[in-house]
Amino acid sequence: METMPPPHHRCPACGTPLPATAPPPACPRCALPLVGPVAGELRETDRALLRLDAERGRLLVRRGQLLAQLRPPYPQAPWGAAPGTPWGAPPRRETSPRAVQNLLLALGGVLLAVAAIAFTVISWGRLGIGGRAAVLGVLTLAATGVPVLLLRRTLKATAEVVACLGLVLLLLDAYALHRVAFAEADGLRYAALSLAAVAALWAGYGKAFGRLVLPVPFAVAIGQLPLVLWASAEESAYGIAAALLATAALDAAAALLTGGRGTRVTAAVAGTAVGAAGLLTAGGLSVSAGDGGAALRAGALLLGAAAVALAVALRRPVPAAVSGILAGVAALAAVGAAGGVVRTGVSVDWIVPGYLVCAVVVLGAAAFAVPARLRPVAAGLAAGAAAVHALALLWALPPLAVGVVTPDAWEGPYSAVAVAGLLAAELAAAARLHRGTPYAPPAASGALVSAAVAVCAPGPLPVRLVAVAALLALSARALTWTALVSACGLAATAVAWAHPERTTTLTVLAVLLACFGALYAAASRTRAVTASAVVACAAGLAWTGLPAHAAAFTLLAIAAAAQAAALRAPGRPFEHPGHAAALLGIGLAADDPALLALALALAGVLAAAVAALRTHRRGLGYVATCLTVAASWVRLAASGVDAPEAYTLPVTVAALAVGALRRRRDPAFSSWAAYAPGLAATLLPSLAAAWGDPGWVRPLCLGAASLAVTLLGAHHRLAAPLLLGAGVLALDALHELAPYIAQALGTVPRWVPLALAGALLLGVGATYERRLRDVRRVREALGRLR
Repeated sequence: METMPPPHHRCPACGTPLPATAPPPACPRCALPLVGPVAGELRETDRALLRLDAERGRLLVRRGQLLAQLRPPYPQAPWGAAPGTPWGAPPRRETSPRAVQNLLLALGGVLLAVAAIAFTVISWGRLGIGGRAAVLGVLTLAATGVPVLLLRRTLKATAEVVACLGLVLLLLDAYALHRVAFAEADGLRYAALSLAAVAALWAGYGKAFGRLVLPVPFAVAIGQLPLVLWASAEESAYGIAAALLATAALDAAAALLTGGRGTRVTAAVAGTAVGAAGLLTAGGLSVSAGDGGAALRAGALLLGAAAVALAVALRRPVPAAVSGILAGVAALAAVGAAGGVVRTGVSVDWIVPGYLVCAVVVLGAAAFAVPARLRPVAAGLAAGAAAVHALALLWALPPLAVGVVTPDAWEGPYSAVAVAGLLAAELAAAARLHRGTPYAPPAASGALVSAAVAVCAPGPLPVRLVAVAALLALSARALTWTALVSACGLAATAVAWAHPERTTTLTVLAVLLACFGALYAAASRTRAVTASAVVACAAGLAWTGLPAHAAAFTLLAIAAAAQAAALRAPGRPFEHPGHAAALLGIGLAADDPALLALALALAGVLAAAVAALRTHRRGLGYVATCLTVAASWVRLAASGVDAPEAYTLPVTVAALAVGALRRRRDPAFSSWAAYAPGLAATLLPSLAAAWGDPGWVRPLCLGAASLAVTLLGAHHRLAAPLLLGAGVLALDALHELAPYIAQALGTVPRWVPLALAGALLLGVGATYERRLRDVRRVREALGRLR
């Protein structure tokens, strides 16, 4: 039997201390057996692990000592060293060796090129012909041969710089040759030939030494100039446009057929810039062509550019986005070419429709002639044609808008109507072609609006009414909101057209009332709009056929009829149009105070009736009270009454009695609803009269009354009397003290108010926390009021 471990040992499973004497056969906490061969082997394993841990700690300490002996001693870090930098650490390098190398090489190459140019241009005359030839020849051969040796020594960056210097020397050789041997030659033509030769030689040089990256891209960049310079010597705009487009075509071929990335990028960028310049030049020639021949020549250039753009777009390595852009450019170029030819054979008004017809042809080709696998190309062609459509619409929109909105006779070009009609036909075809897709509803809506504008812009008034009826019928059948909104807009313009003549206006409004009434009966989903249109037509009939004072009460009758219809109609579509008619009636009666008072009273009766008949419109009861009070005030003002209290006090007594009865039946009823209308009926008119009264009786009586109301509100803890009385009392006191305040302010120096304001702000800032606590207490006190 094994003996127990020493006293300092613990249970190997749970760490429970074990007694030194009378060892238990198992751990008293986790019941792990502590005797036997397995328990003995476990103890030996734990001891071996402890020895390994101790040895590991010793070795780590020794490793640190050895590292400290190997590090050289550094001086102490100076003041201002970066945070976290160890003392004696070497300074951080801010540039990489490669960046320094490239900078030095580039700077050296630039300096050598400047020196060579200065030597050739300035010091050329000091040497004879042999010396000149020898110097330039030796320098050129050296600059083009040294890169070979540098590449063998793997100095590629230096070889690139020296090769660029050789290119500069080649250009200087061409310049010197012109000065010596070809001085009589035309400068532009010689420059074109010499640049073409230099570009070809430098491209061959780059191909011969394939490890050099820059020669071939530089040759491509130089190759942009020869054709343009040669065409410039001819002084022909068509030749310059052709040269630009031909250069762009060569760039496209280089970008697609060459293997180097730098060459492809250079050719693509240069071809884009040169091609854009060529397209703009050819487009300008097409737009300004004076006859068919000139337009054909410019169109041929544009068609050539379109063919090149399409050829590049159809190449497989070209990304889809680039293919779409190139296809759009091709579409614009093709439309410009065909439209330029059409332009020379039509009048000025029909130029834009001519371009639009060409765009329609291109759009049809994109929709039906391009295979489905070339979707980016088709999308690009469609986008280019759509851009032409948008420009045509912008051109036609001003005369069409004027023809639709203004009540004058049509004076715009009929070509604008043709543009609208063509757009309507296209959109209708697109809606039919894409039926069942998300594109169909917008296309159908656009076709409907375009067709309505095309028909109504030049048409007389009967045509417009027929169009309104047709749109309403379409809305009832297809439930399209576009047709309904278009019909409402055309109906408004028809009323504007007929407005100068009373009989015509009445006829138009009657026809529109019948049409919208029929639509209201036929379609339930559009009743919210058609009900408003019916009320608007009825209001227009009343306004047009009667004088203002009679029209006001007719509109109130229409409002009452609308509210009565809203009681029976599902969804109550006539409710808000009735409110609008009542407001319009009140506005028409505003010129005559007596009629305004009557109109306000009738509107108050109508609001009270609606509030009584409809439970969900109880809030109109407050509106009825306000209208009634306003009617009484207007009536008093119209009668020249100086003492409104004699008329408002009975209203106040009655309103307060009703409020008290309501509060007795329902103690939770708000004091604002119970007492505020009655108190305001007397306090507010009296306050307005007191501010204009030079005497002291009315302000004194008003102050006493408002003080009594305030005390009653405070005693019964009612918010409405308390706040209304306090507010009126404060304003009345301010009115009484205003002369004395003005007199006192006249004798006080101007700096005193500023000082007082500063002291006030300082005091508020110093006691901010206490003020917030007081505000919270007041708010809680007001909240406890009923």
